[in-house]
Amino acid sequence: MTEEVNKSAVSAQGADLTKKLTVASSAGIFIFGIIMAILGAILPQLSSLLQLDKARAGNLFFFMNLGMLAASIVFGPLVDRFGFKIFLALSSLLVSLSFVGLAFSGGYSFVLVSVVILGLAGGVINGGSNALINDLHPSRRAAALNFLGIFFGIGAMLIPLIIGSFLHQLGLRSVILLAAGLSLIPFVLFSVFYFPRPKQPQGFPLRDIKKIASSKLLWLGAFILFFESGNEFSIGGWLSSFLQEKFQFSLNQAALVLSGYWFFLMIGRLVFPLINRLVKREAIVFFSAALALVSVSGLIISPLKGLAVVFALLTGLGLAAIYPTTLAVVGEQFPALSGTAFSLAIATGLVGGMISPWLVGLISQHSTLQIGLLVPVFSLFLIMVLQVILTEKISSRPVKENQQ
Repeated sequence: MTEEVNKSAVSAQGADLTKKLTVASSAGIFIFGIIMAILGAILPQLSSLLQLDKARAGNLFFFMNLGMLAASIVFGPLVDRFGFKIFLALSSLLVSLSFVGLAFSGGYSFVLVSVVILGLAGGVINGGSNALINDLHPSRRAAALNFLGIFFGIGAMLIPLIIGSFLHQLGLRSVILLAAGLSLIPFVLFSVFYFPRPKQPQGFPLRDIKKIASSKLLWLGAFILFFESGNEFSIGGWLSSFLQEKFQFSLNQAALVLSGYWFFLMIGRLVFPLINRLVKREAIVFFSAALALVSVSGLIISPLKGLAVVFALLTGLGLAAIYPTTLAVVGEQFPALSGTAFSLAIATGLVGGMISPWLVGLISQHSTLQIGLLVPVFSLFLIMVLQVILTEKISSRPVKENQQ
């Protein structure tokens, strides 16, 4: 009887810990959503204030993603070895300080340094929060990661919504300082909650890491993330500027459409578990990419403002399920070294996040954003091709292969 009571108490304690860390991870990914959206939301005004051309503006996305890439390469082995707590807490604090630096930056160089530090800290929060949720919910990874993505969408939607509605009343600096204050929430949660012990406290099992790095399935998923990260950064970063350039939207109007794009991305992740009951997740990724491809193409060629807004919203809906669902496929293959597997996959994704918006800016500098946004169209086509190959690979291998 006593043994049963003890088991019940341990189970309840574990469930309580899972809930607390899920809340903390959701707060962290909420802040990462703000990081992802804020540069695109403030870019039109920032470009005007600092007299930036499109190439230099594109460099800001490139170097912020470079910071995320550097963090993503190292975070996985480190959290597998030392645990999540210290890295997630310190990164959240660093994000807050970086927003303060961005708010008071007086020139391009200061803005560049601030976004690089934002990228470094944001990369740890993104990878760490996703890997932690993957570990906390082993029986429902795809649903849990899509649920986490809802909070990413809320964060990404918030700043453009505030800019579109209250920029004239608050001013740009106050909006950025609000983001700095919100970033302290995950810092507090990560600091006070207990975390599970590191999974590899004795060091890195190099043989297993080599096995992960040689997995074809891992790299298929990683390159889907490569193109998808590029799409999310490119659309989120350049949508406001595109609407202003082609349709003469005001800053407020463009920011509200950008907020709507992130809102529909959030809605897509919210309904994913319902759709997944009827349709296999591999099919969801393929048809999501198809919807996004049609929507971005429609956005580019649309002659009407209203129609362009509809296509922008549908683009968010189409992109919603691709990233977290693909990440779940990677996570379920390597549960013992999920941090390392996520590190490789997310780092590959961030290379795409670096290259795609920079390439859009470079092409647009010599042409128009209408031409530059063909980059995501091409990327979405490649996602569909890779997803077909990935589906065949999964169906032809034993389920438990590499799960050690």
